[in-house]
Amino acid sequence: MSSITNEQILTPLSTQMREVLQQAADLVGTTLNQFMIQASLEKAQTIIQHEQIVRLQSQDAEVFFKALDNPPPPNDKLVEAVTLYKESSLYAPNRNP
Repeated sequence: MSSITNEQILTPLSTQMREVLQQAADLVGTTLNQFMIQASLEKAQTIIQHEQIVRLQSQDAEVFFKALDNPPPPNDKLVEAVTLYKESSLYAPNRNP
């Protein structure tokens, strides 16, 4: 986190909003200012994390569907595994009825 500055954020609050915020601050044992900063940071972090997850899920889906549309050629290990499978008793044509 960056260094502390003396910058202030001023916002108008209704009496009801201030009372609710003060009550919550009192319950957790902090000042109103500390409570508002902590609550704001927690909410900001939640929003950022949610947006990053959604963005990554979207990117992952795009990569997945591109791979389905344009699969890479099978590598040597996959070709060997398919050959062994087809030679095994697990492969349906090799099963005894």
